[in-house]
Amino acid sequence: MDSKTENIRHSLAHLLAIAVLKKFPKAKLGIGPVIENGFYYDFKLPRSLAPEDLKEFEKTMRELIKARLNFSGKKITAAEAKKAFRDQPFKLDLIKEFTKDKKGLTIYFTGKTPATIPYSLLTTDYFMDLCRGGHVKNTSEINPEAFALVKIAGAYWRGDEKNPQLQRIYGLAFETKKELEDYLHLLEEAEKRDHKKLGVALKLFMFHETSPGAPYWLPNGMIIMNQLLDFWREEHAKREYHEISSPLVNKKSLWETSGHWDHYKDDMFIADMGKGEIYGVKPMNCPNAMVVFGSDLRSYRDLPLRFSDTDSLHRYERSGTLNGLFRARAFRQDDSHNFVTEEQIGEEYERIFEIADRFYGIFDLKFRYRLGTRPEKFLGDKKTWDSAEKTLVKILDKHAGKGKYDVAEKDGAFYGPKVDIIMKDAIGRDWQMGTIQLDFQQPQRFGLKYTAKDGSAKTPIAIHRVIYGSLERFIGILIEHFAGAFPLWLSPVQAVVLPVSEKFTNYGKELFEKIRDNKIRVEIRDTNETLGKRIREAELQKIPYVLVVGEKEETNGTVNVRHPSLFKERAPGRYLDGEKNIDELIEEMQEEIKNKAI
Repeated sequence: MDSKTENIRHSLAHLLAIAVLKKFPKAKLGIGPVIENGFYYDFKLPRSLAPEDLKEFEKTMRELIKARLNFSGKKITAAEAKKAFRDQPFKLDLIKEFTKDKKGLTIYFTGKTPATIPYSLLTTDYFMDLCRGGHVKNTSEINPEAFALVKIAGAYWRGDEKNPQLQRIYGLAFETKKELEDYLHLLEEAEKRDHKKLGVALKLFMFHETSPGAPYWLPNGMIIMNQLLDFWREEHAKREYHEISSPLVNKKSLWETSGHWDHYKDDMFIADMGKGEIYGVKPMNCPNAMVVFGSDLRSYRDLPLRFSDTDSLHRYERSGTLNGLFRARAFRQDDSHNFVTEEQIGEEYERIFEIADRFYGIFDLKFRYRLGTRPEKFLGDKKTWDSAEKTLVKILDKHAGKGKYDVAEKDGAFYGPKVDIIMKDAIGRDWQMGTIQLDFQQPQRFGLKYTAKDGSAKTPIAIHRVIYGSLERFIGILIEHFAGAFPLWLSPVQAVVLPVSEKFTNYGKELFEKIRDNKIRVEIRDTNETLGKRIREAELQKIPYVLVVGEKEETNGTVNVRHPSLFKERAPGRYLDGEKNIDELIEEMQEEIKNKAI
């Protein structure tokens, strides 16, 4: 996001606050930050907002834009800020935090700049807000046709359900009207592909109020999960990975050794069993992999040593952040911890990059890499971190090319820098998927050693890596990427046999058994419903092969195939009939499954 676009979005957040205060003078203001593709602002209001309120706010905002209002800032003291925002509890909370952290305070005015610090948020001359800055100089720089208020949502103050719930208004904002229209079209397409809706319609997964954020995988969804895991295991076995599984619940001491207790405890599920027995449900697999490495004598001849696993993980995501499979509290990762010598780092990263090419390539998913550097809070010393970051820069420069990968400053894991996999889906959205993290810290904290070639004891380096990332999240993205119409090898039901009438049920059963015996997932639907309705149901369930059998097919020993590959030049959703010999069809389907064709 360039600074001009960011300033436009930030300025529009202030205009939204003005519009809300004009309608609700006693509104309490939260925060109004810039986000990807727009902005939001949180408010505590006397009543729930309705869609028509957004239209009214938009109208007011456009009038403010046409009024050519200036933006100006002023530094103030904590005492001045407290007095100015004395009736705004959420602003006072921010002032208290900024003062504690010794951060400077500024207020920004929209409209005329008063000569002295005022004590009213909104007058006929100006609007005042506590703000770090970054605005347009004048509202004339904002295109009034290039923004829209699109959603109302609930949000707890500071994301904590113990705090008051506010109403959040989301806005989209761009520099031009066309950019807005293009993005609104993308949102329409995304709505059609929403994995939360398709997941229910296709009976893949469900959620229940007794376990928020933890998906129940239904039979159809488990087929997809297991197909991905089977592929994962097959490919990793070829590359000398060794699968392990480790305890879900571990004592506090393990998390203290790994550093998670100090750096990640607030995002863990903690169980205090009394008498000093405190356990943590594992949010990550790495400490257990360290334990496994340390459980036996290791030699330089054993390295690289790769321990892979797909254990379930649990993280205490705040309720306001949960989002179907995209942000869940229970999930599993296609994880591995690869222990290497310092000399093996570059070659091991190349091997991992090759796996990423394979795993994303089968879905024709495009991706790029992003380097995450040392965060504010980290383990170890800066010298080791600098060395690790230089190593990753060198590897990425060689693999991707200088300047051909992103850099996210201060976005590394607390124990080491990382390389993230950023994937682009069918409608152009970016997703942060897998990650490859270089860790000099945890092997030292766990006292891990291997015998070097010269007989000395050395500490290995760990590479934490996931390729798909959270499998739940990846399946959610696949649902949206394919709009529920999965490749044949992943489809829960790969074919359905539909006899035209009861007269042809026996022939249909013969075909069903023959296809099933060839290890193809097939169903047969009885004739209680009309053929048209059964075909329509199969289409809605995204079943790749719909096989219709009647008198002609029984006479010829064939099936009538309805499959998307036969109607590429026809309108979407329309199938072109094609009569096929059943043995030829089975052979073609098996080849399609084997090749994981899309």
